[in-house]
Amino acid sequence: RGIAIGAIFAATDSVCTLQVLNQDETPLLYSLVFGEGVVNDATSVVLFNAIQSFDLNHIDPRIALQFIGSFFYLFFASTMLGVLTGLLSAYIIKKLYFGRHSTDREVALMMLMAYLSYMMAELFYLSGILTVFFCGIVMSHYTWHNVTESSRVTTKHAFATLSFVAETFIFLYVGMDALDIEKWRFVSNSPGTSVAMSSVLLALVLAGRAAFVFPLSLLSNLTKKNPNERISFRQQVIIWWAGLMRGAVSMALAYNKFTSSGHTHLRDNAIMITSTITVVLFSTVVFGFLTQPLIRLLLPSPKHTSMVVSDPNTPKSFTFPLLRGGQDSEPDLVVPDIGRPGSLRALWTTPAHTVHYYWRKFDNAFMRPVFGGRGFVPYVPGSPTEDRIRGKAR
Repeated sequence: RGIAIGAIFAATDSVCTLQVLNQDETPLLYSLVFGEGVVNDATSVVLFNAIQSFDLNHIDPRIALQFIGSFFYLFFASTMLGVLTGLLSAYIIKKLYFGRHSTDREVALMMLMAYLSYMMAELFYLSGILTVFFCGIVMSHYTWHNVTESSRVTTKHAFATLSFVAETFIFLYVGMDALDIEKWRFVSNSPGTSVAMSSVLLALVLAGRAAFVFPLSLLSNLTKKNPNERISFRQQVIIWWAGLMRGAVSMALAYNKFTSSGHTHLRDNAIMITSTITVVLFSTVVFGFLTQPLIRLLLPSPKHTSMVVSDPNTPKSFTFPLLRGGQDSEPDLVVPDIGRPGSLRALWTTPAHTVHYYWRKFDNAFMRPVFGGRGFVPYVPGSPTEDRIRGKAR
């Protein structure tokens, strides 16, 4: 049960976190917290599912190896399923004529393919949230560029609206469920126990977050030779504080673990549910409310503290894409010629540059010609693309 509780409270609420961080003022912090948050939720769900499959009360080396193997199987299988579904959607829209140049068909096909990835994940007992996440990454890189301009605008606003509505319903449900008298009646005879449990869980969240952020930031700084690229202590404090909020994923996992058919019948389970609600509400309201004042206090000039490499010789595609919300520009499709690192230290200090270089080379040579994408959109006579080209020529 202790490991399951750890998985429950390991899921940060990235939605709340990104609402209080400004992408324009603190682009690096936004990127770090966003990247950690979206993967963190999926990893927590996968870890929780792996824990549910084993009896960890009596751990031996065999069970430990099976648990680790189950975790990695769920993680990589869910990832590959999402990637394959995203590539399939890109290939269908690029090659098959029936769905092209029709906004309603293209939008419907993109939504159905994303839903198909989730349903297939549930069918094979994998992680649906992780599958949908990687399916969305692949579709944004390939599929989204294969549709017409009107379909791009429609999908962008449609998914943003659906995301906002889903987020509103989640917080509405958490707020209404916090006033469910049935669960609180079980703990009314021992309110001190519930308060103590909530306090302990909150303290563990604070300590666990600190144990994760500061050591990894130190390791990251050790690989940076340029002092301007290092994560300062004040920025580490903001990253630590911004990730303290817990939300919908923690609530869903707690209900999955401590309820039966939607109702709580055991006192210990009721205490855990009410304690989870308390931690979620307290962290969302208090930590979320104080995040912006903390940023203004520690980073009084946030626009000048973004850690973007200032070297003019550094290729733009290596420093900006993850810090901006936009897509790659056309000049970024040209992969610059970068020499290979001449030593182990050089390879360690520039891993992202090296990986990015070879990935773009492989992507431009093999992936985009097959699955489409920016610069590789198929040309069809009579298409909206041709109309725009004629308009520009005139």
